[in-house]
Amino acid sequence: MASGRRCDLANNKMTTPQQRLPAVDLLKALASQFIVLHHLAAYGPLSEAVQEGMPDLIAWLYDNARMAVQVFLVVGGYLTARNFLPGGRPYGGHHLAAVANRYLRLTLPFLAALAIVAVCAVFARQALDDDFVPDAPTLAQTVAHLLLLQGVLDYEALTVGAWYVAIDIQLFVTMILLSRLAAAGEGLGASSRRAMLAMAGVLMAASLFWFNRDAALDDWAIYFFGAYGLGAATCWVVQSRHATRGLVLLAALALVALAVDFRGRLLVALAAALVLGLAARSDRIGGLAAVPTTHKLGAISYSLFLVHFPVLLLMNAAFVELDLAGPLAGAVGMGAAWGLSILAAMVFHRWIERPANRLRVGRPFARASRGPAAGFVQLQGR
Repeated sequence: MASGRRCDLANNKMTTPQQRLPAVDLLKALASQFIVLHHLAAYGPLSEAVQEGMPDLIAWLYDNARMAVQVFLVVGGYLTARNFLPGGRPYGGHHLAAVANRYLRLTLPFLAALAIVAVCAVFARQALDDDFVPDAPTLAQTVAHLLLLQGVLDYEALTVGAWYVAIDIQLFVTMILLSRLAAAGEGLGASSRRAMLAMAGVLMAASLFWFNRDAALDDWAIYFFGAYGLGAATCWVVQSRHATRGLVLLAALALVALAVDFRGRLLVALAAALVLGLAARSDRIGGLAAVPTTHKLGAISYSLFLVHFPVLLLMNAAFVELDLAGPLAGAVGMGAAWGLSILAAMVFHRWIERPANRLRVGRPFARASRGPAAGFVQLQGR
């Protein structure tokens, strides 16, 4: 069964080319490749064959490459703060429309990928007798995945990374709820911006020091809000007059949390946040990240996350069917699976993810909203 828990990524929305941030592209491009390599090292006879000749490499990829997912948590928080909550001000559009559109952007490509996985798994089961090959989905499993509640309801994932899609929407909803609470507080005489910053900061600290240390909570946003909040806070401090001081304070907070309980994943999250913060403060650093290849790989990162697993299934099945063996054959097969995953992601991005991203809801919500919803359409893509 393909659970692949806690070691994948999901898309953190797309910007238009004019809005795109080179440092974000660079981080997403690098992290997505490490996630693919982690799964290639984690599953199937290809990994076992390569392990015979390069055991240390496979062990490193299995144990450490999974932490690249922290990059996507940080980037997700950064982009949500930048596009929906600039300067820490509560979101000015309709909150339900924001959540609905985020859900559509996540689930439409996700469901298409689940269908691809189901078809590829039929072929893979003919050659592979392995737990990582998913069984045919049940109706209950499918509905749970449609609602992004498979982890909460304790259903086995139908593909690797399904957990991240569910966590992404939870984190986004959490930020939107904080925004709504902050806006409501303004009517009571409080500053909505200060309330938003304070609530997000307290929740981030609580996650870093307590909730993220309890693995039993890893089906819930609160477990991951530390990294997500680091990304959002980084965006807010670089937009302020005290950017350098703010970045130092964020780094100090994360370092104290590491001293209390060292977690490699938190160290990766801190590094990603600092890269984003420094790139926002330095044109030279941002320019170094502005490479066409990373732009393209960053743009297809969600598609790569969604389609690399069916490629992995088919390549492992082909390896067995062709009766191949040995480290060299395994390395060639693994390299081919890696390359084909990127090609598949390009096709998926062009024909499925991009058309799905054009779908919007909002007008019905806007008529019922007290505030303008048009701004959501302008801010929504990232």
